[in-house]
Amino acid sequence: MILSNITTPLMGLVDTAVLGHMSGSYFLAGASVATLLITQIYWVCGFLRMTSTGLSAQAKGTAKVSQINQSLFQSILIGLLLGLGILVLQDVILSLGLRFSETTELVEQAMTDYFKARIWGAPAAMLNLALVGWMIGQQQTKQVLAIQVAGNLINVALSLCFVFVFGWGVEGVALATVASEYTITVASLWLATKKLHKLEFDKHWLTFSQLKPLLHLNGNTFFRNLALQTCIAFLIFKGVGFSPTNAAINAILMQFFTLIALGLDGVAFAAEALVGEQKGRSSREGIKQVTLHGLIWSSLLAIAYSLVFIVFGERIVSLLTDQKQLQLAITNYHWFIFSLPIIAHWCFYFDGVFVGLTRAVAMRNSMLFCALVVYFPSFYIFSEWQNQGLWIAMALFLLARGMSLGGYFIYLYRYDFQSQQTVV
Repeated sequence: MILSNITTPLMGLVDTAVLGHMSGSYFLAGASVATLLITQIYWVCGFLRMTSTGLSAQAKGTAKVSQINQSLFQSILIGLLLGLGILVLQDVILSLGLRFSETTELVEQAMTDYFKARIWGAPAAMLNLALVGWMIGQQQTKQVLAIQVAGNLINVALSLCFVFVFGWGVEGVALATVASEYTITVASLWLATKKLHKLEFDKHWLTFSQLKPLLHLNGNTFFRNLALQTCIAFLIFKGVGFSPTNAAINAILMQFFTLIALGLDGVAFAAEALVGEQKGRSSREGIKQVTLHGLIWSSLLAIAYSLVFIVFGERIVSLLTDQKQLQLAITNYHWFIFSLPIIAHWCFYFDGVFVGLTRAVAMRNSMLFCALVVYFPSFYIFSEWQNQGLWIAMALFLLARGMSLGGYFIYLYRYDFQSQQTVV
């Protein structure tokens, strides 16, 4: 899962590098804001992957074929409905993004061009959340790796071709991503159905009474994700408001953030599958052992990330952009790049543990508390530092999330793991 997740931000790194080498910084700034709009929606809808993984893992722990099939078909249904809903609302989403960005005309045009092309990948992206989540729960991580690598290679090849051969600009970068998303969908559907030794379907699985527990779980996880993406959106849009240079800086920093998050989430995804399996077996000690084992690996990976960024951070930035102004400005943010893995790995990892436990209410409450009590107050305390103040607030927010989830896990282990409720 670590290898699989690391390939995903590499796709974004290539896109950023292509845009960063175009004639003006407004191409990168506009595409980054459009990407934010889309990825914010996708990340908010990430509740589908999280719940799909947790329920799939618990179904695997029970070893009941019907429950395994049910977790797959229910997730696919919700994913398809979400994707179609995003397409219907695309004009509303773009209008809101343009209103809140308050940027220059050139940035706005680049933003619009990218968004209108990229949004057509929404149905595939939502189905991918459901399918990849289900396969992680079934511990089919080699298959997930193969699919991600193939999709990302297609994205890279098409992005370079569409921009530098066909001259399609930001639209070409977006269309390359759409093509890779549909490729991943087809491959995931094939591998998921192949995994099922006995394919069963019961139409009652798609009735409201059968879907209600999943919808409850998804609802709580949705509000958790919405709070997180509100914080990230606040950071990006505030940066755009400060200046186009700050917007471009934040686009590069978000690539570091994504690289760190998805790499560390590789351990967290493994925890989701293994913790969920132990919960399906009703093994309290199994949950403890898997959690502690994974925490060791998460810590070691975080240290390795920091060392790599200390040694190669400036070289990575130079690959993302050849504009000297941006390279010089981003030196003021080295402290964040170097320290982020150590600060953030706690919250990334315990997110995975709580997904495996399907403790959606606890995740929601922790996120809301850290957003309202830590993140936004911290920014206003450091607001005179402008863009750097945004990243200070983000660092404190990530640290608080890890502390709150870790503390609650200790409480659950001591007092509440005997409870086998799905949603707590």
